[in-house]
Amino acid sequence: MNLKNKINPDKLPSHVAIIMDGNGRWAQRQGEHRIFGHQNGVKAVRDTTEAAAELGIKYLTLYAFSTENWNRPVEEVNALMELLVHTISIEKDTLNKNNIRLLAIGDLKSLPPKCYDELQEAIRDTSGNTRMSLVLALSYSSRWEIVDAMKQIAAKVKAGEMQADQINDEVVSAHLTTAGIPDPELLIRTSGENRISNFLLWQIAYTELYFTDKLWPEFSKEDFYTALIDFQNRERRFGLVSAQLNSK
Repeated sequence: MNLKNKINPDKLPSHVAIIMDGNGRWAQRQGEHRIFGHQNGVKAVRDTTEAAAELGIKYLTLYAFSTENWNRPVEEVNALMELLVHTISIEKDTLNKNNIRLLAIGDLKSLPPKCYDELQEAIRDTSGNTRMSLVLALSYSSRWEIVDAMKQIAAKVKAGEMQADQINDEVVSAHLTTAGIPDPELLIRTSGENRISNFLLWQIAYTELYFTDKLWPEFSKEDFYTALIDFQNRERRFGLVSAQLNSK
């Protein structure tokens, strides 16, 4: 039995998030520049998106570019932006063909105008698709997102549109860039790093974490299936004890 057949279709996470890490190290091992790794990471994006859609996962979020990544060498940032625009342009038809909707979260207005325009066009052109939502986290950081949400809420309180004692979990969630998107049930990080790196900190309160040593350009459908099987073998208690879950 292959790995895909071991996955229980009734226990799939509705939302999987991935920190795609290791492009630069993979390129260096090949004796190439870091951008070579980013270029080869596109195949892993394509394969993982295809695998998630085939299984019936409804949301796949990919951490593509953080706010901290702006501090990288200018040549690498420029090459990444060019690669992003090129990839979005090429893959838009494939997304439509496979009934996949493109969404984006983050400080999108900070993207270069050409990149922002291409992104918004792809979001509009795929907005009617219903099979799966592919969410790109671009110029994203969770601390930026939470601070931005607090500013929005504070402005509403100041304007008298909301009372401070009305602020709760639901209100905060509704002001995040992920509003309307369910919290991820599984978060995968590649490259052997065991940290969250400022990604979806509010949203992953009860998310299962899965770390793999595979560098992102090496990450395959089989690796994705392995992560899902591991997820399905876990007991998710949400603060309860096993006996309470088993009595339901």
